[in-house]
Amino acid sequence: MTDKSYGGTTGEAPKTPQSTEPLVKVIAFIATLGGLLFGYDTGVIAGALLFMKHDLHLTSLTTGMVTSFLILGSAIGAIAAGRVADRFGRKKIILAMALIFILGTLGCALAPNVVMMITFRFILGLAVGGAAAIVPIYIAEIVPANRRWQFVTLQELMIVSGQLIAYTSNAAINEVWGGETTWRWMLGVACIPAVILWVGMLFLPDTPRWYAMHGRYSEARDVLERTRKSRMVERELGEIRKSMSSKSEKHARRQKTISVWMKRLVALGIGIAMLQQLSGVNTIMFYAPTMLQSTGLGTNASLLATIANGVISVIMTFVGIMLLSRFGRRPLLLTGQIGCTCTVLAIGLITWLMPETVNGHPDTVRSYMVLAGMLVFLCFQQAALSPVTWLLLSEMFPMRIRGMANGISVFAMQMTNFSIAFMFPILLEHVGLTFTFFAFAAIGVAGGIFAIFFAPETQGKTLEQIEKHFKKHLQDDPAPQSGS
Repeated sequence: MTDKSYGGTTGEAPKTPQSTEPLVKVIAFIATLGGLLFGYDTGVIAGALLFMKHDLHLTSLTTGMVTSFLILGSAIGAIAAGRVADRFGRKKIILAMALIFILGTLGCALAPNVVMMITFRFILGLAVGGAAAIVPIYIAEIVPANRRWQFVTLQELMIVSGQLIAYTSNAAINEVWGGETTWRWMLGVACIPAVILWVGMLFLPDTPRWYAMHGRYSEARDVLERTRKSRMVERELGEIRKSMSSKSEKHARRQKTISVWMKRLVALGIGIAMLQQLSGVNTIMFYAPTMLQSTGLGTNASLLATIANGVISVIMTFVGIMLLSRFGRRPLLLTGQIGCTCTVLAIGLITWLMPETVNGHPDTVRSYMVLAGMLVFLCFQQAALSPVTWLLLSEMFPMRIRGMANGISVFAMQMTNFSIAFMFPILLEHVGLTFTFFAFAAIGVAGGIFAIFFAPETQGKTLEQIEKHFKKHLQDDPAPQSGS
């Protein structure tokens, strides 16, 4: 299965431009607060670990557990939320995730020992994963097709903005309230956007496609009328009705089966999701201060230097959003994968070839060269690989299994993330920074080969056109097959 078979054309885009009603912008902003919390809760640990390790007496093992158990929780949260979102609705799941964000944040900030910290990081992870799986689907199903790329990638912008806020607040809190308990304030700040997310979602509708999937067409029409110009409502509602009324779709719903082509599409989604994490991005987002300290940089300098990671991530996500308007998903995915692989190889070479000390003192030039490598890596990651990954996962699955399939894909992504986050401090202690990054480079080469052969192109299609396109090119046997 190559790109020529299913990804080489963009298909027909709607000929009439679709305007975006103001409500769509409000919906996108409030929903993507889940992305902001995702970014903050994953990024804040980078600075908090520097203080927490003394207060909670962390070892390299428990450091990995504190960092990675949030990701383990997010994997479970993603697959659980994906399954129930198809039944109970996208809105209700996001509301539930907001409450879990609040509970997990307070639990982490007040944790008296490492066991409680790991427990509440896991609980917080349930919300992170649920938001990661459902928020992009919620936005993709509610915005016009010609603006989907823009609003879905807002999720990625909010994630990196959350990480930047985390890095900046870490440095500011340390400057103002520096001490062993500083990490509690760092973690607790996330309660504010979590409350705003919960209150805001109370006033928003569910998606027209979810309403249609459950036969509630009057409510689907109402949402379309509130989020589209009136001339577009009947056309889009007709497309949605047509996708739900085909014989194969009715048969599959009655038999509760998943077709062979759907299983293949889920497998493709899993591969794309894992590709993003295997680049090694979250070793940089979680452990940048730890890595810079290991090269000889001081604590304050490491915290301040990490802010640069957040700034570059935000700037390059804006760049990525602009690039998506001109280029397709596939070219950006390939560019990001190749760029990230070359950069982690370069970081490995820097730490291997440059001396650790000069005249008995740590070589700060080496430290800043490593930081420069991180920033170049993030240019490729945040301008290409990450936004395309989230966008593809939100739009490539058919409506009937969209929540479940995206949940499975994000589960695979976060389990990969968990494995890397858990093992990184152990690898850093036993084999060092150099060979750890060489390993990521080797994995990146394999990921690049996967992307060349399998990366799809979905630009210019409505969700219903994408479903029809994949069904045509991935289906051997048109009759649905039983499956889970």
